[in-house]
Amino acid sequence: MSIEIRNVKKVFPIKNSSIEVLKNVDLKIADGEIITIVGGSGCGKSTLLRIISGLDTATDGEVVIDGKQVDGSSKKDIGVVFQEPRLFPWSTVEKNIEFGITDKLSKEEKKERVKYYIDLVGLTGFEKALPHQLSGGMQQRVNIARSLINEPKALLLDEPFGALDAFTKINLQNEVLKIWEKKKTTLIIVTHDIDEAVYMGNRVVVMSSKPGVVKKVIPVELPRKRNRTGTDFAYIRRQVFAEFFEETEELAEYVI
Repeated sequence: MSIEIRNVKKVFPIKNSSIEVLKNVDLKIADGEIITIVGGSGCGKSTLLRIISGLDTATDGEVVIDGKQVDGSSKKDIGVVFQEPRLFPWSTVEKNIEFGITDKLSKEEKKERVKYYIDLVGLTGFEKALPHQLSGGMQQRVNIARSLINEPKALLLDEPFGALDAFTKINLQNEVLKIWEKKKTTLIIVTHDIDEAVYMGNRVVVMSSKPGVVKKVIPVELPRKRNRTGTDFAYIRRQVFAEFFEETEELAEYVI
């Protein structure tokens, strides 16, 4: 799925005034590409994802998907993964995943599709487990499987690993990349983690805030099996880092 964001603007009314959250955002995303978006709190990253997904509307501008402007019918082709899994505590892993199915499938087809995505996210053997019996990382795997269950053409991830410990985060980053290798779904990942942005993205979009604009797009011309400690990785990381903190006083306080 190709996605084109054209001059998108978003304004929220506040009492007798208003706040401009996004201003003149332009971005083209190729079919099967992984885009990561970084920026400080309040730069409109999550709002932009909601507009792309059709969960919110732009005040001005448009989002074009595969040549067609986003409308209600676009939602079925886009999956969204939020930071919080938001699982039903009374339902098993397989029932939580099955709940996401909107396609008209027979009982047997549903069963087969749920099994496929449980296997894909590495939860085989936990089909009957309840959410409280799972670790945070496993719950997020359920969340990802539920977002993939309708086989969307694009997957939008809003800080999907932000609440996880470092080890679990790295494992899930690799799992998502394995899924991408198999499915070639277009991915848009919002993150505060610069390492994550460089590790996962084909390009890193750096946004500045008040209002949110695309400050710079940095290509990540590295092979898919990326070495986080390599010099090429570090070079791109420094580029993103410099853009991210260029206009703030946080640079001297940030420990690389």
